Amino acid sequence: MELSEKILITGCEGLVGSTISTLLLNKQYQNLFPVGRGHCDLVNSLDTIELFKSYKPDYVFHCAAKVYGIMGNMCNKAKSFYENIMINTNVIQGAHLAGTKKITVMGTGCVYPYPSPSLPLKEDIIFNGRPHESEDSYAQAKRAMLAMCESYQESYDLDWAYVVSCNLFGPNDKFDAEFGHVVPALIKKFYDAKVQGKCAEVWGDGSAERDFLYVKDAAKAAIDIMQNLTGPVNIGSGSVYSIKQIVEHIADIANMQNSYQWDKNKPNGQDYRSYDLSKMESVGFKPEWSLRKGLEETWNWYCENQDRARKS
Repeated sequence: MELSEKILITGCEGLVGSTISTLLLNKQYQNLFPVGRGHCDLVNSLDTIELFKSYKPDYVFHCAAKVYGIMGNMCNKAKSFYENIMINTNVIQGAHLAGTKKITVMGTGCVYPYPSPSLPLKEDIIFNGRPHESEDSYAQAKRAMLAMCESYQESYDLDWAYVVSCNLFGPNDKFDAEFGHVVPALIKKFYDAKVQGKCAEVWGDGSAERDFLYVKDAAKAAIDIMQNLTGPVNIGSGSVYSIKQIVEHIADIANMQNSYQWDKNKPNGQDYRSYDLSKMESVGFKPEWSLRKGLEETWNWYCENQDRARKS
């Protein structure tokens, strides 16, 4: 990507899109077009196609999605599938019609089959079985996006990359206690409990294990992938942590070490997920943020925003 080329970023108000936008600005890219909810309803085909035709981006980072988290995905399977299918279909079609050189799309680790055919998870086994039932509709919509990228390359020579992300976290996430992903949901629960002088309720038993990557590292990885790689590419920290460890870190950061309890009637999700990162590492990528440092920055960002909102 040249500094003067036109770059469109969908989901610019969300976790990954906002961070990619900031990083590209810091790198002196001059022609960015961040697209948020107020710019265009990406579920609407006509509006999305018109947006792409009017801007004609050279490159597209597609980060927009309808994200519900584990409980939200279980409760909104049809809605999650429909909205994500429409968003992804419209964006890829729009990129093709606009003559985009390359599109890099944000996938998710839940596209992998369960039980895992092999570990760590490698990009060439994505379609070798059904995804975990707790996230299957969202995962199948994301799989369809991968299949669409493959088809559009074969039919239209559209260059693409598909970021298979581990569990990402950071500022501008969806901090929803019921429908958010694990880290933002936990941060909201601990913050609310601290403000109310109560005990935070934590779902499951803490045994599930995941790779967690701070969003600033994820944004750097996405840009490296756009510039250097094609096809599906796993990103992650290379370390696996239990949910119990994440809870203990957040409780310590919040100074609430003895102020939480587990609700074992709530779902754990898939028991274990780790990724083969050899493709990402082949371009020299290494995370710069530790888990603890990323959690601290995310906690502080959320507290500052919530405290400001409560005082206004």
